Amino acid sequence: MLVNNYKDSKELTGGVADWLVTYIGTTLNVQEKFTIALSGGNTPKQLFTLLASDAYRNKIDWQSMHFFWGDERAVAFNDDQNNANVAIKELLNRVPVPPDQIHRMETSIPEQSANKYSDLLYSYFDNKENSFDLVMLGLGEDGHTLSVFPNSPILQDHESWVRAVFVPDQDMWRITLTPVIVNKAKKVIFLVSGSSKSDILYKILRGDQSFPASSIHPSNGELIWFTDIASLNP
Repeated sequence: MLVNNYKDSKELTGGVADWLVTYIGTTLNVQEKFTIALSGGNTPKQLFTLLASDAYRNKIDWQSMHFFWGDERAVAFNDDQNNANVAIKELLNRVPVPPDQIHRMETSIPEQSANKYSDLLYSYFDNKENSFDLVMLGLGEDGHTLSVFPNSPILQDHESWVRAVFVPDQDMWRITLTPVIVNKAKKVIFLVSGSSKSDILYKILRGDQSFPASSIHPSNGELIWFTDIASLNP
């Protein structure tokens, strides 16, 4: 596990962008495509905007990128809470990614949508030692990541790659990758910013296994945390 700490969210976003450019370029030197699962949230949104800017747009081979999502709320695509909607508006509509390499989650019928997304991932990764080249994750104030919340039955599921889950506190269905498929990734990065998450982050980095985010530990890959000072100091 590696922790990269920055003085504020702006430097954090720039640090992740630079790291991504290097990692994607190095990977595409030895293989033809790069698979990435994106996260929702404010910090990734800032990252998407930066990657689409003049400073970064031409540093990535977008034609070789294949985009997926880590989780999605069961809302319409044009809803501001839809993670794919945000990423497509802020990044993917502004760079030359082939449309058939953008794989957003359908949400109309959650359980059927989860099965369909699972089938898609099997077509990419089944019988392979690793799954994604990169999974991008966030950390909730309760220690959740993806749509895997405290006491979620997903934490006891050691086979499924994608699950539909109803979150009572939000009165909402969500579709999510599970730790099973995420832990097969070559690299997993957490983007964590802000003092409100400092206590949870402090505990997780010191080995507390009681939080859903603690279930993320790539079996053959690398786990990297990108944080700012506000989130690292409780």
